[in-house]
Amino acid sequence: MNKVLLIEDDARLAGLISEYLQRYDFQTRVVLRGDQALTAIEADPPDVIVLDLMLPGMDGFDVCRQIRKQSDLPIVMLTARADLFDQVTGLEVGADDYVLKPVEPRLLLARLRAILRRSQAQPQTAAPSLLSYGGLQIDMSARQVYWRGEEIDLKTADYNLFVILAQAAGRVLSRDELLRRWRGIGFDGVDRTVDVSISRLRRHFADDAHEPRKIKTVWGRGYLFSPIAWED
Repeated sequence: MNKVLLIEDDARLAGLISEYLQRYDFQTRVVLRGDQALTAIEADPPDVIVLDLMLPGMDGFDVCRQIRKQSDLPIVMLTARADLFDQVTGLEVGADDYVLKPVEPRLLLARLRAILRRSQAQPQTAAPSLLSYGGLQIDMSARQVYWRGEEIDLKTADYNLFVILAQAAGRVLSRDELLRRWRGIGFDGVDRTVDVSISRLRRHFADDAHEPRKIKTVWGRGYLFSPIAWED
C-alpha cells in the first residue's frame, strides 16, 4: 500500500480525495497548512506527495523548495489556475507533475500511479561519498565526521551505525533492520547494542537523551535520523 501525503487546506476536498484514493489501496494523510508539511514528512515519510499551490502558512512553491532541499520524494502539485506560469514555476521548483483544479479523481489516481511506477523503477545509483545535513558532514571516502567544523572521533562500530542512519535520513529503521545492515544479524529481542551505540552517538552530538531531536526514538518502531534537526 503506497502512502500519500495530501497537503490541501480545503478540508472537504481533502476528505473526498482521501476517500477516493483509499478505495484503490492508497494510505492517505492530510495536512491543512503549508508550514506543517515538513514536520509531517519527517514524522512519517510518504511515498508520494500531493501538494496544493495556495496554502496558509507557506505556499506550495515554498513548501516544494523546502522539500527538495532534503528529499527526492515524488510531488504532484495541485493548482486552481490554468496559468502556464504556475505550472512552469511548479516544475522548476521541483514538482514532478501537476493536476488542475477542480480535481478529477481518476486523473489524479492515474498520475499518482504513473509517477510511482517511474520512481520505483529508477535504477540504483552509487551512494554519494559525502553526506551533508546543516552543520554535519560525513566524508565516507575518508571515514571522517565533522560537526560544526570540528572532527568527531567515533569508534568504528559507532561510525558504521551512524552512516546507516544518515543514509536513511527521514525514515524510521527498526532494530532488526539496523542490526542486519550493521552486523549482519537479526534482532533477537534481547540484543541492546544498537541502543548503546545510539546513546554514545547522542552524547557526541549533544543530543538530549530525554528528548532527542537528531536521532529520535520512535517508540515501537525504531530510530529515525532527523535531517532537519542538524540545521540548528
